[in-house]
Amino acid sequence: MIRALMVDVDGVLVCGRPRDGLPWAADLKADLGIDPAQLHSEFFLPHWTEVVLGRVGMEVRLAVALRKIAPHLHPDEFIKYWFENDARINVALLDELERKRRAGMRVYLATNQEHLRARYLLDTLGLGPHFDDVFYSAAIGSRKPDPAFFQHIARSSRHAPAELLLIDDTAANVAAAETAGWRAVHWSGDCSLASILERFDDDGSFARR
Repeated sequence: MIRALMVDVDGVLVCGRPRDGLPWAADLKADLGIDPAQLHSEFFLPHWTEVVLGRVGMEVRLAVALRKIAPHLHPDEFIKYWFENDARINVALLDELERKRRAGMRVYLATNQEHLRARYLLDTLGLGPHFDDVFYSAAIGSRKPDPAFFQHIARSSRHAPAELLLIDDTAANVAAAETAGWRAVHWSGDCSLASILERFDDDGSFARR
């Protein structure tokens, strides 16, 4: 029986720009003068793995990339733009999660994030109080779909793998969770949390410790 929900952030709980839901970089060229393709090739492709695993600070590697593609821009300006434009909270899902938590279900975030955005999500966006804990890649030192990510969470949360349900919008992460013994659902945005849980607990009851 499911005892805890592990919820992905990007593409599930947070989806794009607050004003319209478009990708955060939709107007990056017009607003900051940065070509998204160049950003990918000069920052995300060579540096992101080290950053999202917590091995180096994002601002350090971002400064290197910006010197090449946008020397007029300070890393802090870019980070502010990114975070503020990637902050549309799925309020309906958050409300459902809060109700399940009040009913006794443990609810966690399980996400690939570097340290700065993790803090932004929890503190600035205020997601922290809505969850029992957050598990993120830079703090763990591994990321989805690496098996070590799922093993760490099962140990730290003190739940058996079969008691955990991952809700994630990336098929590879869902498959990896299932391989680790978790239950998992590929989130598409067209279903409710209640309908997801009904797939696993026909009577609607939740196990408690």
